[in-house]
Amino acid sequence: MSYQALYRVWRPQVFEDVVGQTHITRTLKNAIREQKFSHAYLFTGPRGTGKTSAAKIFAKTINCEQNPDGEPCNECNACRGIQDGSISDIIEIDAASNTSVDDIREIRDKVKYAPSAVSYKVYIIDEVHMISVNAFNALLKTLEEPPQHVVFILATTEPHKIPLTIISRCQRFDFKPISNEAIVGRMKTIVQTDEQNVTDEALDAIARTAEGGMRDALSILDQAISYSSEEVTLEDVLAVTGGVSQGILTEITKAMVEKDVQHAIKLLDTIIQEGKDPGRFVYDLIYFMRDLLLYKSNPDLEGMLERARVDEAFRELAELAPVDWIQEAITRLNTCQQEIKWSNSPKVYIEIAILTITNGSDAVGNQTAVASDEVLRLTEKLAQVEKQLARMKEQPPVAASEPVPQREQRRAPSRGSKSSFKVPTEQIYAVLRAAEKQELRQVQGNWANFLERLKGTNAPAHATIQDSKPVAASPDALVVAFKYEIHCNLFLDNRELVESVLASVVGKQLQIIPIPEANWLEVRQAFLDSHEKDKPEENEVKQSDPLVEEARKLVGDDLLEIEE
Repeated sequence: MSYQALYRVWRPQVFEDVVGQTHITRTLKNAIREQKFSHAYLFTGPRGTGKTSAAKIFAKTINCEQNPDGEPCNECNACRGIQDGSISDIIEIDAASNTSVDDIREIRDKVKYAPSAVSYKVYIIDEVHMISVNAFNALLKTLEEPPQHVVFILATTEPHKIPLTIISRCQRFDFKPISNEAIVGRMKTIVQTDEQNVTDEALDAIARTAEGGMRDALSILDQAISYSSEEVTLEDVLAVTGGVSQGILTEITKAMVEKDVQHAIKLLDTIIQEGKDPGRFVYDLIYFMRDLLLYKSNPDLEGMLERARVDEAFRELAELAPVDWIQEAITRLNTCQQEIKWSNSPKVYIEIAILTITNGSDAVGNQTAVASDEVLRLTEKLAQVEKQLARMKEQPPVAASEPVPQREQRRAPSRGSKSSFKVPTEQIYAVLRAAEKQELRQVQGNWANFLERLKGTNAPAHATIQDSKPVAASPDALVVAFKYEIHCNLFLDNRELVESVLASVVGKQLQIIPIPEANWLEVRQAFLDSHEKDKPEENEVKQSDPLVEEARKLVGDDLLEIEE
């Protein structure tokens, strides 16, 4: 097979050919020129940005017989032998298929032998992050103190997977994504040399699709040249990449802005029927709207646009689309992009996104208004609670005349730590005196919704109250029994927030009074005992039937309802 792919034919042979990595090539050239290069290097960066090419150029340069100004001559025996692979002292290893300890031990055993044909033996280990932890440990000592005639160059796209002990023994160079301008400039040089006809729009589209990788750009260019007949145009590039033209993106965006659902959905259907990649379409549309937002914010940012070209239709669309609408559309499309990654029906998600964007401006406005009203209402209730707390601090409650059982007094130590909780007996008595069954039932019916909303608002506050239940309620207060005593104190640290969330669920402000579950039965029984003398007739009825008496002990008078 005589034909070679463009990225192989045009692989950089000198540092000057490595596009977009001047900060690295200049450092390496100076180090070689002054004979101050290191024994180990780590090249990191995205795919197709020149890591392996730079490693091979470095290997040629330090072994070049002429070495003019830190660049390989590519004419001497050493350069030619390294280039065609006939010199065995330059060892290129694919770590993806050589991951075991034995593979690294073989390197360690052979590294001590001097090179046979050149001055330096160079080990280039590609995708080094793929080797095992034990293999890294085997490599560690050799990498730290290699022989004078050996240089290691480790290349990887995922440096975070490499142990820090390895990284600390290397000089690290981070290859950055290549700019679109640099990719276009390199491709222009190639097509002019090969006498290929490629339009500037096609080159721009290739550069945008490559996303900073020169190898990807040359592969797409190679494919587009094979696809086209005489001249490579934008349509040829879009055909081979599955992209969508700016005209279609402009038209579908305009249809969504003008709330023309029918036209927007028909355009999407046409795009899918033509075999375009749905994921690529959403990606292009996001970046198109990003460019639209930048241009609308400031037309001077035209040089920073990545997907769009500023033409008359683009300017008209920028005048038509509101900034808030563009931002909301980008957010919705980004969600759609995540959803279609795991779906077998991406078209459905894109249609939903288009419908939401097209019809959603009014709904978004209504939701914003509702949210604002809700926030205002909660703010007012929070202010009321703060006022009530301030009054309670100024006028502490007077002790009531009801006797406190001795057992209860022994169980209620002062609140000196998180593990001790003083039961607010008098406050609970006040709630029990005004308790109403319908109040408690209303809270119990909304308790699950309240816990769910509290969890979304504040997870730590939810954790303190999730193992609790409402046991008594009056029109303005609620007694909550906590399974664990320590949670009562922790709840008090989040009391205002919890009460505000509860108010948003039940529709009115309630003061929450905590009590450990173990103390609840005793406090309730003490309250009933102290009020038996006020209800002699009712007590006779209750005590006349053992079943009624047992029910009273279980649920209390506030929930007990006796029918003949």
